[in-house]
Amino acid sequence: MNREEHEVAILGAPQNSGPVMSTVVNIQTETVVPDHIVWSLFNALFFNPCCLGFVAFAYSVKSRDRKMVGDVIGAQSYASTAKCLNIWALVLGIFVTIGVLVTVIVVVIPALIEIFRRLHN
Repeated sequence: MNREEHEVAILGAPQNSGPVMSTVVNIQTETVVPDHIVWSLFNALFFNPCCLGFVAFAYSVKSRDRKMVGDVIGAQSYASTAKCLNIWALVLGIFVTIGVLVTVIVVVIPALIEIFRRLHN
């Protein structure tokens, strides 16, 4: 008796030879909707021209709320708006920062050099 025959002899033949019924369970995977809340908080704290960072943060919170309720479409809509506002806030914030640096380099530093020359003469 080989191994397979031995297992059949011990376990026995199937008791029911009727049709096999199967059940299919559909498990819906949660759609990942990024709410961009960390990016919005960063922009609200550091790059907040025209309050765009704060408005983006508000839309990110709305997106998170919609996601918690189960409204995926609403969450995606708010997240898309938050992403757009974050991009604008970041770009404008970078431009403002560069503008301030250029202004300091072009205007303030030469004025300070002139003040030090007058003091030493």
